Amino acid sequence: MSGTVPGLPPVPILPYSRVVGQEELKLALELNFIAPGIGGVLIAGQRGTAKSTVVRAFALMTGGRLPVTLPINATDDRVLGGWELDALMRGEPKRQAGLIEEAHDKGLLYVDEVNLLDDHIVNIILDVVSTGVLSVQREGIDTQTHVSFGLVGTMNPEEGSLRAQLLDRFGLMVTAAELDIEERHRMITTVLTFEEERDVPDSAWMRAAEEENQQLRDGLLAARERLTTVRLEADISRLCAAAAARTGAVGQRGDLLVAKAARALAARDGARRVKPRHVRRVLPLALRHRRPDSVHGSELTWGQDDEAALDELFG
Repeated sequence: MSGTVPGLPPVPILPYSRVVGQEELKLALELNFIAPGIGGVLIAGQRGTAKSTVVRAFALMTGGRLPVTLPINATDDRVLGGWELDALMRGEPKRQAGLIEEAHDKGLLYVDEVNLLDDHIVNIILDVVSTGVLSVQREGIDTQTHVSFGLVGTMNPEEGSLRAQLLDRFGLMVTAAELDIEERHRMITTVLTFEEERDVPDSAWMRAAEEENQQLRDGLLAARERLTTVRLEADISRLCAAAAARTGAVGQRGDLLVAKAARALAARDGARRVKPRHVRRVLPLALRHRRPDSVHGSELTWGQDDEAALDELFG
């Protein structure tokens, strides 16, 4: 599959298959794609950690186009839809679709710097993702539309955090990793090669990258298809609950998200049932933003102390 829509010029974004490092970030995006019921991914990280690049590369790989991007100054009209102003001034009321409906058509809504958006707008988007229904009742418009799209938000913690209620509404959360020296070297080489090869006719490097993208996309689509056949047995669901309790997760949403993410990971791995290793792998993604310290604004990390607290459960 090409990284763009047929008939449109290529988009100068590094192919997803060639992104260096950021394995946890990529895992979160892939699980949310396999199981849309997870409800979105929040990515925290300082500037320059490739958050936007990975999201855009993922959108190109899975859907062939860039994600719908929500601007920081977005209004209710822009998000929910409203009347076309020019047509309205001519006395011809004509409804204009908003960004949420556009995301339904294109597959992914990307909210950059979500922590700087008005909480009201964030709430609207999270409600629609949770219910799958876009309800618009305003200024002569009364519609209900079923929508489905992936949601990804990014934020720089140095610029402020999200309220706990909004943090909890994102299904998974990941912190964009700083690359080590070897990864930094590979990143430099990869980006420079991409910039040299992207405009070369029939570039072998670009062709190989696109073939790898196609394989990744086919694998994710196959995992999405078999998700409902993956068994989550009682002992595993109890393990999900025990792990959430052991880490002090606030509320019960985290328990469910651990189970959903572990099931999606099992589907990606081609497993017929969820195993303890699937549960343990997704715990940081599902729980790091639901622990008491995180809820009260502390750094959203997951470290050795968190892993040590779980050793007894997982042997």
